Amino acid sequence: MLVGTRKGAFILTSDGTRTDWEVAGPHFGGWEMYHLKGSPALADRIYASQSTGWFGQLIQRSDDGGATWEPVGNEFRYEGVPGTHQWYDGTPHPWEFARVWHLEPSATDPDTLYAGVEDAALFKSDDGGAKWQELPALRSHGSGPFWQPGAGGMCLHTIVIDPRDANRLYVAISAAGVFRSDDGGESWRPINRGLHSEGIPDPDAEVGHCVHRIALHPSRPEVLFMQKHWDVMRSDDAGESWHEISGDLPTDFGFVIDVHAHEPDTIYVVPIKSDSEHYPPEGKLRVYRSRTGGDEWEPLTNGLPQSNCYVNVLRDAMAVDSLDPCGVYFGTTGGQVYASPDGGDTWAPIVRDLPAVLSVEVQTLP
Repeated sequence: MLVGTRKGAFILTSDGTRTDWEVAGPHFGGWEMYHLKGSPALADRIYASQSTGWFGQLIQRSDDGGATWEPVGNEFRYEGVPGTHQWYDGTPHPWEFARVWHLEPSATDPDTLYAGVEDAALFKSDDGGAKWQELPALRSHGSGPFWQPGAGGMCLHTIVIDPRDANRLYVAISAAGVFRSDDGGESWRPINRGLHSEGIPDPDAEVGHCVHRIALHPSRPEVLFMQKHWDVMRSDDAGESWHEISGDLPTDFGFVIDVHAHEPDTIYVVPIKSDSEHYPPEGKLRVYRSRTGGDEWEPLTNGLPQSNCYVNVLRDAMAVDSLDPCGVYFGTTGGQVYASPDGGDTWAPIVRDLPAVLSVEVQTLP
């Protein structure tokens, strides 16, 4: 398990029982580690996004499972799209690079990976992160000048590669919405029909929605699930249209959403009280599971604190493994990392008192 935190990265390892865990770290102590992701194509390769306000942004790469690291290419230059985007109050603001939020390696080529950055843009590397090139068609979309930041910044925080077609890419931007490319990033279009967001000039606008996370199951990539600023949503047509599946959740605000490794209709969310109160309702930390693809949800509480718990679970801080039974993992802003080796039925903390957890990813190694 690869855990990025506000003050370093941690690597947690276990055998297939997922009962006892070894904790290594912190790597890069004191640095904000926004995201770590292992290469599906090369077991020991890990990419990491490292950032501080003093020294800026670095991309680190390990080719030995995190034992050693080397900084790789760290120049992210916006290309071909001059001008501005909108700021919170609607005034123009120049495009400025701040940090890398998300790294998404190719499933087949260990040297190919994508980076989603703030201000919202998509970059690609074909040489293991040594050099980066923006895919400028995304910001060139006619809506680009009207994108504006969510509370956490105007970040491209989610990248999904269709497992059946590497040229089909999905990205989610806060606060612009979801965009899809069918030609490897050469062109893009918004896919937000059916989203409704109060607080923007047109609640049903083509762009402007604050999407927090999207996920899909590899066996059924045309079905997408979304946790929006408010509302849990589903699309059955590759994002062409969306419908709400919040059902009987106690609140439909949250950040994470993920799909069971072997059951494409089993999905997980962590409801948070509201957009102004970023903690679980009633101080009870509950993961909710739907086995029906949405609408009907059950709380999963066994092993999770059910009183006086006021942590948050951020958008990249949940993951599932590929074992059977499927393991589910998440980290909190209180520094706890929880694991369920049985699809959510029971939970246990692997480690407590880490810095605030920003991201959780898992790798099943041969």
